[in-house]
Amino acid sequence: MKQSEERIIKPLNGFVGLIVNIIVLLLSVLLFVFDVILFEGLAINGLTFGLLLALSIIVFVASCICFGGLRVINPNEALVLSLFGKYYGTVYDSGFYFVNPFATAIYPKKAEEDATKEAVQGSAKQISFKMAPRKISTKIQTFANGSQKVNDSLGNPIEVSAIIVWKVINATKAVINIDDYKTYLSNQTDSTIRNIARLYPYDIINDNDDEEEMTLRGSASKIANEMQEELSQRVANAGIEIIDVRLNQIAYAPEIAAAMLQRQQAVAIIAARQKIVEGAVSMVEMALDRLKDDNVVDLDEERKAQMVSNLLVVLCGNKEASPIVNAGSIY
Repeated sequence: MKQSEERIIKPLNGFVGLIVNIIVLLLSVLLFVFDVILFEGLAINGLTFGLLLALSIIVFVASCICFGGLRVINPNEALVLSLFGKYYGTVYDSGFYFVNPFATAIYPKKAEEDATKEAVQGSAKQISFKMAPRKISTKIQTFANGSQKVNDSLGNPIEVSAIIVWKVINATKAVINIDDYKTYLSNQTDSTIRNIARLYPYDIINDNDDEEEMTLRGSASKIANEMQEELSQRVANAGIEIIDVRLNQIAYAPEIAAAMLQRQQAVAIIAARQKIVEGAVSMVEMALDRLKDDNVVDLDEERKAQMVSNLLVVLCGNKEASPIVNAGSIY
């Protein structure tokens, strides 16, 4: 693809151009009046009158055309100009300027199509006209792509969406190299998210998996940085800078969400039971050691086993234990 080298121009101050145009316009009118007066006074012949008349008309028309070269550029906007089909230059500085009146602004065609669609509102009798934006915004913008279904590295269908913070840093590339840079950014974002998301699992499935393995749920920030690097390379030819990428939504697809929720609940219950058993065993061990050290009671192995069983039932049970008082021997 042929790349256009950006050429930043410094146009004439708009107020200077406006004053000069007004002076030239007035001079053309004075020349016309002076020519008529001289001809009526027979001070000049017909040929001289015709030449002066043509000159005054040409100057008048030229000054009127030059008023079209007055342009206003707001802060954080860029104006890309072409002259008779060739790239003319780009203006980034905000202010009131006078540029070549024959230079036309270059802007995405889709902006004009969208403006045309919004022009007709309501019935055919109510028509409002809206001009397409002729300047390229260089402000920081936010783009949120829609949620898309992707298969992770394990083949599980998941839904992923991201928020992109971006801005145009080269307006020339944005409008010359790309037909519509916003649509281009949207398509490249979807492709990047799909390429990166399929390289990692959504979450650690098995307990024997490496806990340091990157997952979409546990390493969202690192994966978002990878997406930012890849997306920046993809949109560099469009003059777009990717400032930040953040994952907005990461979830299992609806068809497997219920099954994965049951799995997560089972893992949580097992982990909780494991903590309860570990705590109960330590408490039983502490109780036996205290009874032995303080010589409270001398328990044989069978009584220790009975005590351990009772304590574990009480400590690990889901419901409150109902004590039974034994008035006799356990034998």
